Amino acid sequence: MIALSFDIEEFDLPAEHNKQIPLAEQIAISTEGLIKVLDLLKKHRLRATFFSTVTFALASPAIIERIINEGHELASHGCSHSSFQLKDLKESKETLEKLSGKLINGFRMPRMMSIDETELFLAGYTYNSSLNPTWIPGRYNHLKRPRNIYEEKGVWQIPASVSHPFRIPLFWISLHQFPLLIYQFLCNSALKKDGYLNVYFHPWEFYSHLDRKELGVPGFIQKNSGDQLILRLESVIDYFTNKKIPFITIEEILRKKMIPLFVE
Repeated sequence: MIALSFDIEEFDLPAEHNKQIPLAEQIAISTEGLIKVLDLLKKHRLRATFFSTVTFALASPAIIERIINEGHELASHGCSHSSFQLKDLKESKETLEKLSGKLINGFRMPRMMSIDETELFLAGYTYNSSLNPTWIPGRYNHLKRPRNIYEEKGVWQIPASVSHPFRIPLFWISLHQFPLLIYQFLCNSALKKDGYLNVYFHPWEFYSHLDRKELGVPGFIQKNSGDQLILRLESVIDYFTNKKIPFITIEEILRKKMIPLFVE
């Protein structure tokens, strides 16, 4: 089982590099990439999980409607990608439910930062996918945290996938950097170890002009971005489809794992 997930958010990465672009342009950049992603998934008849900020969802209701209409799962990525308060947990869940007409079961913290599981439980979430069980310099060190699904304080944790035996992250940057054969090999190692794959990306990575100087995007993120990244992702999809491995949503993985606290 493979869960592709996408964090749909306002493109605030330039702010991390002392660049400022208007919110409307942040939304437009993410939207351009998201349309490419949705078109690719539709082409291959795949479903994925989309973690959306409220800021993005309110600015792009037609995109949220398309996500729902095409059978994807919508989950929460908080209210804003650049700031967070505990009240955002319940507020984002309620707002996304009202906008989509669907129950929001999942949460992912912006930038995969830590979040209090008790607060997630009190806000009504069934699962959390905010853990990357690896070490990334300057970001986090989770080498001793569980790599597979586990329960904590009433909330099911579904970490991002890492390779086995060495915990090389299989997230978005890896697809930019690794040769496809190496990336597929590492993904296979995680599938054999865990029985599923949970990998995540951002729609803005698929934007055609990340090399614009005013955006301040580092070269290692520009590498294999835009349409090149769509082709790379499609190659990964083709590879695992040919191996008869299904692509499903995170909710569906939890169902197949017979998670007893799953909220229908």
